Parts: sequence; C-alpha cells; structure tokens
Amino acid sequence: MHHPPAHPQRVALHNEIHARPPEAMMAPLALSHLVLVGDAAQREASRAHLAALLRDHHLPQPDAQTTHVRLDVGAIRIRWELHTEFVAWTFSRPFDAAGFGRQEPATALQAVPQDWLEGLPGQVLAALHLWVLAGESQEDTVLTGHVLREETLVGSSVSDGHARVFTDFELHADGWSRMVLLADHLPPRRLGRLVQRLLEIDTYRMAALLGLPAARESAALLAQAESELASLAEAIRVAGRHEEPQLLDRLTRLAGQVESNYAATHSRFSASAAYFELVDQRLQDVHEQRLPGLQKLGEFIERRLSPARATCAWSVRRQDALSQRVSRISNLLRTRVEIEQQQSSQGLLATMNRRQDLQLQLQATVEGLSVAAITYYIVGLVSYLAKGAGALGWPFSPETTAAAAIPFVAGAVWWSIRRLHTRLLGHSQSA
Repeated sequence: MHHPPAHPQRVALHNEIHARPPEAMMAPLALSHLVLVGDAAQREASRAHLAALLRDHHLPQPDAQTTHVRLDVGAIRIRWELHTEFVAWTFSRPFDAAGFGRQEPATALQAVPQDWLEGLPGQVLAALHLWVLAGESQEDTVLTGHVLREETLVGSSVSDGHARVFTDFELHADGWSRMVLLADHLPPRRLGRLVQRLLEIDTYRMAALLGLPAARESAALLAQAESELASLAEAIRVAGRHEEPQLLDRLTRLAGQVESNYAATHSRFSASAAYFELVDQRLQDVHEQRLPGLQKLGEFIERRLSPARATCAWSVRRQDALSQRVSRISNLLRTRVEIEQQQSSQGLLATMNRRQDLQLQLQATVEGLSVAAITYYIVGLVSYLAKGAGALGWPFSPETTAAAAIPFVAGAVWWSIRRLHTRLLGHSQSA
C-alpha cells in the first residue's frame, strides 16, 4: 500500500511514549542511584564515559542520539539516562539478604569499577542506596536502626498495600541516603515500576530544590531594587524639570537590573516548578497508605518542600510585581517629560507665530514702500511720455498728466502685487 510521506520526527515522537521504561525486578536487589548535574559538555561526556566502560567489556556502543541505555556489564546492571539538566546512573545487582540490618548491607556501587566511577563527569546532586527485600519478616531488621536512623524514620504502605517503603532522608557517613523497600509478592514488572517511581521522587525532589539558592540570592537583589524604586518614586514626585533626565537614567538602569535578574532566574524557577509537580505526581502514583506510628513519605516531603516551593513561587511573583511597578513609574516619568516637551514646543510655536506676525507686518510695510517706489518710477515714465506727446498735440501739460496718472498707476501696482501673493499662497497650500 502507498501512504503519504511520513513526518521526519514521526518515529522519534512515537517512541517517546516508550522512553525510559521500567524494568522487571526481583527481590532481593541492591540498587545505587546517582544523579550528576553539569553543563552540556559534561552531560555529553557521560555518554563517552559509558562508551569506554562498554568498550572494555566488548559491548555495543551507544550512538549520538541515544538518551537511555540499560544493559548488564559484568556482575552489575547499568541504567544510564540523559536528561535536560542532569545524568542519572542506576547500578543494580542481586545480593544475599541474609542478616540484613544486623550489619552494613552490601551495595550495588561496590561492584562498579572504582577507577571508572571516580571519573564520572558532573557534580553529585542525589545519591541513593535502595534495597529491595521480600517478605514481612524483614521489617523488624529495618526498624532496628542498623540501616536507617530511627529518630528520622518515615515509611508507608505503597502500591495498594502490596509493599512498604522506609527511609530517613539522611546523608549517611558515605554521603549517600538510604531507602528500603519490602515487596510482598509484587509481580516483577509492577515492582520495577514502583522502584523507578521511588528513585524519581528522590531525583526530582533534589532537582526542584535547585531553585532555592537562586530564590535566596534573588531576594537580596529584589529588596535592594525595591528600596531604590521607592526612593525614585519619591524623587520623581518632588523633582524639578532639570532633574528629570537624571531620574530617567536611574530608572532605566534599575529596569535593566530587574530584567537581568529575571532573565537569569526565570528558567531555574520554571524548571523547579516543573520538578515540584513531578514529585507530587510520583507520590500520587505510589498510592501511599499510613503505617502505624510513622509519617508518610508524601507528608514528610510536602512539609519540608512547601517552604522551598513557596519561596521560589514568591520570588517569581515578586519579580513580576517589581517589573510592573518599574514599568508604571517609567511610563509616568516619560509621560511627564513628554508633557513638558509639548509645553515647550507650544511655547516655541507661539514665539515663532509672533515672529511670523512681525515679519508679515514688516513685509506689508516693505510692500507699501515698494508700491510707492514703483509708482514713482512709472509716473516718471508717464511724464516723459506726456512731454513727447505735447509736441504731437497732447493738450495737457506733463505735470498734469503725471498727477492724473498717479492713482491709476498706484492701484495697478498694488493689485498686481496682491495677485502675485494670492498665486504664491495657492501654490504653497496645494504643495
């Protein structure tokens, strides 16, 4: 069958629904989840770092477009995920759960080549050891305090009561946090989905908090800008005309500072808001139920993350409000300057009108003199004509003829000049 041409991104967009799928898992299982943040070069370097490990084990290399790899490398299984801001590494392996809780449990990270692990590009944002155990008999060992700290222990029943999860949200001596999942007869794929959601909760929780330092730094800058804006508003109220250019320059600089801060933090605050929503969604997905005497993960996270979330949201609102206030005061000052400029322009036009009236009066005076001068010369010519005509029988004397011609000559000259003015005025108006 013949079909219309496919969109160039159709396959990629279709496969996006299968991006980063969960894996089937069996207890007991030890996982070490590591999240590294870095710039674009460091995130791309992680692909090369993974390729070096796979090459040493004679395994297929990831291509340049791959953003997700999961495979067995020796005794461990590696899951590599390339995200927009960070790279997530998950190492897992089965382990002997006998005696769990009575001594330091084995981790998946111990099976990773240490020299290769030390060369991972980026900075650690989140590091979590997760142990998946089977059976209710293990719960007592979790609560003894050998794995998790009892004073900060939180836990809940998840996955509709088919599993229980415990953590203390603490960084232990090795710099890693810890979590224990007791899975009671969960199918492998359902267990894999649950484990992935728990890892994502810890990842997105830390990624969301990246906006908190930016919000704290922004608060100091916003307080300074608000103080400066209040000072400017008062100065504008009492300023004279000669002070307005300096005030407008200060206001322009303040507007640039506010917009610069907004541009520097907007993407961070937007990303944090998205991560907070992902944390909320993942907590809903695990379907928590309360365990006697313990606080649920969602309650603990909500209580601890709410101030940070509110601080980031407050910073965004404060930036928007400050930007709007700066814009309003800028418009007010510019309107005031424009009104004064219009008043100055009106004064200048009035002065020009007065000068034009004086010029017209002067021009009228000059035109009167011109009429008199032209009449004088024309009447002189008439007198000469009368003298010549006297020899031919002209009955009047030259003086009488000249005197009689003066009114006619003056009227004709005046009429000619007015006609010329009317013609010139008509040309200027039509132009």
